[in-house]
Amino acid sequence: MEQIVKVYRICENDQAEVIHVRQSACSGDCHKCSGCGAAKETLIVRAENPIHAPAGAMVRLRSDTTGVLKAAALVYLMPIVMFFVGYAVGTAAGLSGAAVGCVAFAFGIGLTVMADRYARKHQKTVYTITGYAFGEG
Repeated sequence: MEQIVKVYRICENDQAEVIHVRQSACSGDCHKCSGCGAAKETLIVRAENPIHAPAGAMVRLRSDTTGVLKAAALVYLMPIVMFFVGYAVGTAAGLSGAAVGCVAFAFGIGLTVMADRYARKHQKTVYTITGYAFGEG
């Protein structure tokens, strides 16, 4: 995923802190939709700065989406796969396939929650400044 951000501060080891203001999808025109109260969220993250962009420069920031795609696949596929495996095992064992499938589905959700907690602790998103946003430098 790539975004336009502003370099906030230069750090050591060819890194920089960048600032990004996240806006709500409604574009902030709260008077048009009865005031949803959407607030802007400011994020400051550390990024690799191989182009040596100076503080104040508008740059393109790329983040590694591999972890996000793996997590999405796990969240959506694990419980469903577990249901069908449980259904097949239950039916083959002469039990109610649907009941065993539902138990396996719940087990799949539990595995997904545990995997999510592990990923939040151990995986870090890597951000890299890939170039200037508006043809600078």
